[in-house]
Amino acid sequence: MSHFIQLHLLTSYPPSNLNRDDLGRPKTAFMGGARRLRVSSQSLKRNWRTSDLFESAVDGHKGTRTKRLGGEVFKRMKAAGADDKVAGNSAEKIAGVFGKLRKVEKGEKHEYEIEQLVHVGPEELSALEALADTLGAENREPTDDELKGLLARRPTAVDVALFGRMLAAAPSYNVEAACQVAHAITVHAAEVEDDYFTAVDDLNTGDEDRGAAHIGEAGFAAGLFYLYICIDRDLLIDNLQGNKELADRAIAALVESAVKISPKGKQNSFGSRAHASYMLAEKGDQQPRSLSASFLQPVMGEGQGVEAIRKLETQAQAFDDAYGAGADRRFVLSATPEYEVPALKGDIQRGNLQELLTFLKGDD
Repeated sequence: MSHFIQLHLLTSYPPSNLNRDDLGRPKTAFMGGARRLRVSSQSLKRNWRTSDLFESAVDGHKGTRTKRLGGEVFKRMKAAGADDKVAGNSAEKIAGVFGKLRKVEKGEKHEYEIEQLVHVGPEELSALEALADTLGAENREPTDDELKGLLARRPTAVDVALFGRMLAAAPSYNVEAACQVAHAITVHAAEVEDDYFTAVDDLNTGDEDRGAAHIGEAGFAAGLFYLYICIDRDLLIDNLQGNKELADRAIAALVESAVKISPKGKQNSFGSRAHASYMLAEKGDQQPRSLSASFLQPVMGEGQGVEAIRKLETQAQAFDDAYGAGADRRFVLSATPEYEVPALKGDIQRGNLQELLTFLKGDD
């Protein structure tokens, strides 16, 4: 069984605004002496884990990220018959198990919100809801033992197991992420451009109504992005309480989402949905490493897709030559018609997505 799974993806996006900064323009990063487009790992992970594809693949083993646990407790207790004071005190105590409550200013409505988002598994959410229903029916506040019992179950949510969580109020129930996701960057230099646009009022009828009813600007850019993902399979299995079959499903859901699911930023304006044009998957016990060094010198000119693949595979081989094999086994998934022969040495499997998912399963 291989300890680490490393994934290297190349995905081309047409003009788009996939992930915006505080000014509403595409995010960027400076690397290798050139400005690159960037998509944050936070944006990628959220789009993957909230997709229908991911949710159907993990079949209910998915967590919920929210600040509103206390508010949900208050509503359930009220619906079950509790009075406002009992429901409010209970909501504060239960929410406080998961994090520090947000301070409420004088005159502000109390929403019983936690200051930071907390990621809870389906077992924890079910236990919380069952306790709220019981307390509401009995019109009482929770005991200390009942509060402790809310975190007695380790979550089997695959997104919690993959991406981790931190509970400041109960650090012993933190989950170390089994998956690291880099920020995606373009393999070439890129410039953000401005789209000047106007909109016309459909009810304009005469000469006096000529002109735009709205004028605006929107930043956009296009690029071929490199993305690196590393999965610690041993840690993932441990996070899922030894369930190897669920770990394989989690990996398959993550990989299929990574190659098929696009960030949602400005999709209605740009229609920039895309599939990965190339993926190199690696399995082994070797120390993981990104192949971002492949693109310190930006890819230039025409044929960027094939050239990016060549540079990536050449860098992987250079690391192999310098430090020893970076993986025990490798698999290439390519949707780039011009790609023919891998630059990497050794036995490299090639095939489609289903064959890749079989390759990534735990039994070698």
